[in-house]
Amino acid sequence: MAISLTGLRCLVEIVEAKLNISAASQALHLSQPCVSRHLKQVEDALGFRVFARRGRSLVDITPAGQEAIAVARRVVRDVDGLRGFAANQREEVGGELAIAAPQTYALHVLPPLLGQLRERYPGLSVSLLTLGEGEQVRPADHRRSDVVIASTAGDEVPEGLAIPLFHWSRVVIVPLGHPLAEQGAPISLAQLGRWPLVTYEASRRPESSLCRVLAAAGLRPDFACSAHDADTLKAYARAGLGVGLVAELSLGPADREALAVLPVDPALPHCTAWAVLPEGRVLRNQTLDLIRLLAPQLDAADLRRASQGMVPERWPEAPFYA
Repeated sequence: MAISLTGLRCLVEIVEAKLNISAASQALHLSQPCVSRHLKQVEDALGFRVFARRGRSLVDITPAGQEAIAVARRVVRDVDGLRGFAANQREEVGGELAIAAPQTYALHVLPPLLGQLRERYPGLSVSLLTLGEGEQVRPADHRRSDVVIASTAGDEVPEGLAIPLFHWSRVVIVPLGHPLAEQGAPISLAQLGRWPLVTYEASRRPESSLCRVLAAAGLRPDFACSAHDADTLKAYARAGLGVGLVAELSLGPADREALAVLPVDPALPHCTAWAVLPEGRVLRNQTLDLIRLLAPQLDAADLRRASQGMVPERWPEAPFYA
């Protein structure tokens, strides 16, 4: 009996889903009976069990199954790479571009760039997974996406093949009548510690750059409200729930008319936007062009070499977002 590529994908996805067939079927957009049938066909063709079972539940990976899954990962990756290479050779103008990005980028950075990309590739279909700012990206999201856009603060670098795109700063937002609204100097750390804060959910973590900087200054933040996206934070700041601390790139002209936008103490480090590419995958033309729209300072040849494992010693200096 032949082993199908779909069967191998099912093996890989079941492992990614921590042996949960229902979760694997959702990720694959297949029915649960279909995934179970593919699993049985693969195991029948191999002549051994890939997974140990307790009743109908998968509870572990057998020793032989570990080897089979390692091979399945390589085959799936190589086939996907071959398809990407073929699409580039054909100069394909369609296909799907899968992006995982925080909602701030999805709403305020990507729309005009994706419009330009669609002009170059009229048949392109964009699939967008929106994340919270600072939210941890699961390995499966990296594997399913052509590119993951992520943010870090200070000198932090995301795991994987991470390419710096641009820097951005956090700013304070308050209603126009707020006591801080007319302040000329940047908002100090002491003021951030004194006022209730409305900011990203990730900033509440003790290891966040905000908490670390305030703690180093002997200050403790008072989180009045937090959310994963800047639009919710802007609404709550306008409602007077507290002093908003958001990404500058999340603010449009209407926000700047309705709110006072204030710089913050430079002791709070700036952030960097990164493109994180899946390991070992051929860089498709559409993905390459999107990265260069986000960061024109990057060289296309350097990006292609990096996707093949030849990462430059140093990427060009990333500019600040304009």
